[in-house]
Amino acid sequence: MENKAQPDPGSVHLVINLSETPDGPHHKFTLQASHGKVSPGSTVPDPQAALDAVLKHGPAIFFPEPGPPRLCTQQYGGPQQAVVTGTFQGRRVHTTLTLIDGCEISRWRALAPLLGGTAGAAGTT
Repeated sequence: MENKAQPDPGSVHLVINLSETPDGPHHKFTLQASHGKVSPGSTVPDPQAALDAVLKHGPAIFFPEPGPPRLCTQQYGGPQQAVVTGTFQGRRVHTTLTLIDGCEISRWRALAPLLGGTAGAAGTT
């Protein structure tokens, strides 16, 4: 019987590419952690808050489970977009965060510390 090592539940290696507008400034941040502790090389303004946010929300924030369609308020929060890539607890991440409706605004706000606190990072314009 093969003994496979389980992924470190506190392992986070993410790159965040945030654009405030399609033609506006772009920001790039990284968050790196091992065993639930921030690692050197993290460039988000508050690495501990960013790590706390991703660990609090867990895999569901990056890997939503399939299910019935969600009902989301039809509100527009702004043109900001963040593309998050890397790994979370040993799983590959490639997700885009936007402010296109109420569900996405909630997701954006949940991960606001990961987005570096730039203009619009709190989901407001």
